[in-house]
Amino acid sequence: MIEHDVLIIGGGLAGMSTALHARQAGADVAMMSKVHPTRSHSAAAQGGINAALGIGDSWEVHAYETVKGSDYLGDQDAIEILCREGIQDIFNLEHWGVIFDRDEEGRIHMRGFGGTDKSRTCHVGDMTGQTILHVMYEQLLKINAKSYDEWFVTTLLMEDGACCGAVAMELTSGKMEVFRAKSIIICTGGCGRVYEPSTNGLIVTGDGLSLAYRVGALIMDMEMVQYHPTTLPANGFLITEGTRGEGAYLLNSEGDRFMQEERYGATTLVEKASRDVVSRAETIEIREGRGVDGCVLLDCRHIKDRILEAFHQIYELAQDYAGVDIAQEPLPIRPGMHYIMGGIKTDVDGRCYRHNGDGMEPLPGLYAAGECACASAHGANRLGGNSLLDCVTFGRRAGVHAAEYAKGIKPASVSEQVMQQEEQKITDIFARSTNQRAAALRLEMGNIMHEFTGVFRDETGLLEAQRQIHAVRERYPNVSVDDKGRVFNTDLVSVLELDYMLDCAEIIIASALARKESRGAHTRTDYPERDDENWLKHVVVYQTPEGPAIDYLPVTITKWKPEVRKY
Repeated sequence: MIEHDVLIIGGGLAGMSTALHARQAGADVAMMSKVHPTRSHSAAAQGGINAALGIGDSWEVHAYETVKGSDYLGDQDAIEILCREGIQDIFNLEHWGVIFDRDEEGRIHMRGFGGTDKSRTCHVGDMTGQTILHVMYEQLLKINAKSYDEWFVTTLLMEDGACCGAVAMELTSGKMEVFRAKSIIICTGGCGRVYEPSTNGLIVTGDGLSLAYRVGALIMDMEMVQYHPTTLPANGFLITEGTRGEGAYLLNSEGDRFMQEERYGATTLVEKASRDVVSRAETIEIREGRGVDGCVLLDCRHIKDRILEAFHQIYELAQDYAGVDIAQEPLPIRPGMHYIMGGIKTDVDGRCYRHNGDGMEPLPGLYAAGECACASAHGANRLGGNSLLDCVTFGRRAGVHAAEYAKGIKPASVSEQVMQQEEQKITDIFARSTNQRAAALRLEMGNIMHEFTGVFRDETGLLEAQRQIHAVRERYPNVSVDDKGRVFNTDLVSVLELDYMLDCAEIIIASALARKESRGAHTRTDYPERDDENWLKHVVVYQTPEGPAIDYLPVTITKWKPEVRKY
């Protein structure tokens, strides 16, 4: 048995932020990741990280635009913290060595992003996430923080109602190990591979969401699935919003800048409207026959000098995977699944909660941060550039709070019998011999989710998705693996990940069925209007023997009352 004060599951930007600040708070900290930390999906973030640093900008303006972007579902106390404290977090990143791009006066250059008329997105070319990730990792090396690289968590441990550890498998050897900790922080990212296609990497499989769900944690706002407006049709690769922030146009097959149309509600910001607004407009253009082979066109030709200067990565992606020189011709793009606004319900210090029959109560010892968490800073739609800030700011707060919590409790007694149960699960998978494979079921699940729970939904489609996902779940126990060895068995890992993803799929569908209105990324064609009277509230899900159960929580409003949302 291995012991630490604080065990962090996930090695991306949120995991690194929690590890760094929990260690600085005096805790014995360990970070565990199923890949090497610098390979975490945070490295894929291209466009930048938000902070109100510009002349004429303020954290209050940033907060208001984040509230508006959330379609008024975001908890405003969390949003205020994100926008106010995030400014100093940017300065800290710079002091640690993140060399943000500069303007001619030597200040941090900030580009425009969707949902705002301010330029507040700090960036390092179009490789911002990767740069921050590497710098943060250097800081962890500097303080000798313990890191378990290429370990896969199979279950969380509970004793006397508190989370007190985890069972994990070392991928390089296949051995199982019990980890005891006074507090656990889940930082495993989103669940993008529940969908097909997705901008997310193959490692983004909802692990932490499912692990928390299975020990009773509340999961909130999971119906809010963000489709990014500009992805490559062949593989879902992301084309940063920064191109539109720099002035790129969206065109239909007739050459029209359709975002200028009144019906899309974005005549002021046009292509720089919030992501849900632009994705819906693109989908309508395609459905009404003004698409180009199922796409619309991103036109960067009039800003080609800026493209060649600041967007080397996407310039090469477009050439390599679409055969398009974006400095010379328009690029076919379409909306693609990108981000989950929902996640494990937390407060602003990262603490998780569970259902107690009448409402909710803290789940002692369990914390979460980053995309897997839902402090509700994004509500029904996240603004581009706020996700990296979320990881850094709420990761910091969760790390400090988890370290303080760990100082006040004694280690729980943990039975190693649970490891035997996890070993038996692996043995049972190896014993199967069928023609059912995880990859085939994952692809089937992804197509179901994209078809019925994508940009537009309705009750008939959601019920069909529920039926089909249930059918996939029934076939899951028959999934077999070809590789029966224990050393770096990615075949086995994919089977375990699929189990997590099916949990996420069921939660998303249940949440989408429950919310009978259209708000942000959740567009119900059978309930096309936002309904503040009945649905200005969060949908929360918790596990029962009968499946996902639904409850509701109020939205925290501090100063910004809901209003008509136009751009």
